[in-house]
Amino acid sequence: ARVPAVSVMNIEGVREGHQSEGLRKYGADFPERHCFTLVFKGKRKNLDLAARGEEDARHWVQGLTKLMGRLQAMSQPEKLDQYPFWIHGVLQRADRNKDNKMSFREVKSMLRMINIDMDDVYAYKLFKECDRSGDERLEGRELEEFCRRLLRRPELEELFGRYSGEDRVLSAEELRDFLRDQGEDASLRQACAVIRTYELNEKARQQDLMMLDGFMMYLLSAAGDILNQEHTKVHQDMSQPLCHYFISSSHNTYLTRNQIGGTSSTEAYVRALMAGCRCVELDCWEGSDGEPIVYHGHTLTSKILFRDVIESIRDYAFKQSPYPVILSLENHCGLEQQATMARHMKAILGDMLLTQPLEGQDPHDLPSPEVRPPARPPWCPHVLSEPSARPFLPQQLKGKVLVKGKKLPEPWHEPCGVTSLPDPEEEEEEEEEEEEKLQERSRRQVRDSPRAMVLGDHGILAKDASQVAPELSAVVVYCQAVPFPGLPHALRHPRPCEMSSFSERKARKLIKQAG
Repeated sequence: ARVPAVSVMNIEGVREGHQSEGLRKYGADFPERHCFTLVFKGKRKNLDLAARGEEDARHWVQGLTKLMGRLQAMSQPEKLDQYPFWIHGVLQRADRNKDNKMSFREVKSMLRMINIDMDDVYAYKLFKECDRSGDERLEGRELEEFCRRLLRRPELEELFGRYSGEDRVLSAEELRDFLRDQGEDASLRQACAVIRTYELNEKARQQDLMMLDGFMMYLLSAAGDILNQEHTKVHQDMSQPLCHYFISSSHNTYLTRNQIGGTSSTEAYVRALMAGCRCVELDCWEGSDGEPIVYHGHTLTSKILFRDVIESIRDYAFKQSPYPVILSLENHCGLEQQATMARHMKAILGDMLLTQPLEGQDPHDLPSPEVRPPARPPWCPHVLSEPSARPFLPQQLKGKVLVKGKKLPEPWHEPCGVTSLPDPEEEEEEEEEEEEKLQERSRRQVRDSPRAMVLGDHGILAKDASQVAPELSAVVVYCQAVPFPGLPHALRHPRPCEMSSFSERKARKLIKQAG
């Protein structure tokens, strides 16, 4: 099939071999070393490709990787040089009937392509102001004027005028004054360096002067960002217990679209992990052939194998961040498939899966994302062996996968090796109040749907799903899911390794009760 042109600027990454859901399922006829996948930014689907030979595939992957690296390393002026080519490509894609003119509908399509969320009334006002011919189409200079107006920032123009004066040109001294007013300890030399880096006009740059475009280029760059660029990387103390941090979490991670009839995909886990997410959700249900599946229960969403999800997590858990990943299991499987889930996690994740408390760590205390050895005072070389000192942990949670789920009581007294969960009515609330309503609606749809019979064979809630298999319980170490006992009890008896989930409604209720 013929594929539309692809801009390298829209490519997020290149994967070699059968490293996409599509190629793993359908790529068996193509040698793995001939295949590669383009992963795009945003919601665009992956593009799976097969080259004629191994060498061709290698050249494609190396070439695309080099181009992406070159784009990432571009300076602001270099990026600006590429702007005409980029905007030309956007205009071509938006011009659906290829008449080199843009209707308002096509202009709205163009705005979506360049991620501009603009009110339709305001957008049409700009459109009419630029439509000199009055034919409800923009072309040539009219289109240039429209794009120019999109880039206008009146508040920055006013700021520039305040410091530059009547001549509308900013000298190095005036730029230094501006920087100092922003709280920067700027010198004249630093102001000149900013001008030489961001000013677009060659003559102005040679005279250490800055025009409006250069001023805007600086303010809209990373250097002009109010965010300290050092804070784009991890700069916090990461040696605190795990519960001291806000953890980037994903809800219904497997879904790519809506929650009733959308597609479930392992690619959704890849995207979440590559976005820095450290807690992903797996809704696990009974599948056919003894294999657990992941999907949104009681809905028409598609189903994926639990095993495939764990393989994707293994491959991408730590590409973006070295800090621990939590697998939040919402378990609806019976004992047999629970044991299968535990086997898959152990076999696929291997040493990445944390199955025992860290050495030297109280199993009832939460460890840290990373551990720094405490400084030893020179006068007390054996401080670590003193009872009052926190022991140095030779291991840490970096690169580890933790399982959140229900756990059997310890010590374990049940002779048959199986224990029911305490009081099913006190089950933790796994979903928000809105989702409870959503599931009720979807159940009605499933009952009335011709596909309802299919759900009888797959995605079954097992009769013994209210019990916990010892194999699955064993891989839950630091993240035990329990019903919330109430704030007074939790404050009197803190248990850092226990986790509870509840709806926003219940959270508001608890806050109100606590005063």
